[in-house]
Amino acid sequence: MNAGKVLLAVLAGLAAGALIGILFAPDKGIDTRKKITKKGDDYMDSIRDKFEEFLASVKDKFEKGKEEVSEIMHNGAAHAKQAEKEVRSVSG
Repeated sequence: MNAGKVLLAVLAGLAAGALIGILFAPDKGIDTRKKITKKGDDYMDSIRDKFEEFLASVKDKFEKGKEEVSEIMHNGAAHAKQAEKEVRSVSG
């Protein structure tokens, strides 16, 4: 199971637990609805932050991979040119 799924499962569990706790609290309906809305907003902010961190991580890994591929291609081209020179010097 990847980290993203685990994170979402944990956040969903926390949200469900908080919602059940609020629903069984002895408050007026309007107060309960305000608490639910506040908790929902808090959880959405938390999920948004985690998602942005995840995207930044993916972007960073993509950029590193792109740099590595570029370096490999550059090194491969240099080796190909060197091999071509060696073949010409042997056959010429």
